[in-house]
Amino acid sequence: MSIEVPMAVPDGLRPLVEAVSVLRAEDPAAGERPPLVHLPDPGTSLIFRTTRAGHSDLLVIGPRTRASYHVGKDLPFCLRLRLRPGATRPLLGVPVSEVVDRVVRLRDLWGASCEPLNAALGHAGGDHGLVLRHLEAALPARISMDGARRELVQAAVRALRGRTGARREPLPALARHLAVSERHLRGLFADAVGLSPKRYERIERVRKALALGRSDGPRWADLATATGYYDQSHMTAEFRTLMGVTPAAFFQGRLPALQPC
Repeated sequence: MSIEVPMAVPDGLRPLVEAVSVLRAEDPAAGERPPLVHLPDPGTSLIFRTTRAGHSDLLVIGPRTRASYHVGKDLPFCLRLRLRPGATRPLLGVPVSEVVDRVVRLRDLWGASCEPLNAALGHAGGDHGLVLRHLEAALPARISMDGARRELVQAAVRALRGRTGARREPLPALARHLAVSERHLRGLFADAVGLSPKRYERIERVRKALALGRSDGPRWADLATATGYYDQSHMTAEFRTLMGVTPAAFFQGRLPALQPC
């Protein structure tokens, strides 16, 4: 599997980016490259990567509603910028729902205006600091955010993240708490996050189960309670839907058949 090594978010990118990391493949064992596992993820990221052949890409990775499993590959440079929910829609220029479960080149969204940035990044090579400086210079200039809308999106996301691990209150109650209609909340999520609130919450819950399962060991009934599922069978069913295998199979390394990345 891949390892993410956190980096500091440059000051100029903080309004747009909540986390920066370098992605590295785990050291292969017995001469075999470990599988590349993409977990379900409600967030959207920018990825800048280079290949051994010298090619580079600036990619948009949209929200992933299900895990995927791929043959591992060797990328000498891969930098991830995880975008803030309230900034994603203005930066991309399209509703986030259009990139759900997709990988899109940023130039396909920005058009020719992306070429100067692509050229600068291509010449930056494997210099993380230089790549980030180019992105810090280019990305903020692309957007003019509605402050009230951004704050509403981020408040809604915080509320749903905070409910993971607890019994869920009905969505109308959350909408009232945020002083918006339920219809407006659903539309806001589709446009700014790309997912319905319910699907967002399901993905966050399975991610929490993954994190706790790795750190605390597989006590399934306790894990189900800690992550807000009704019971162990509910957790197992949702885990299988989003991850493609049961929790026991995943943590034992019994993964679905690997596909080309």
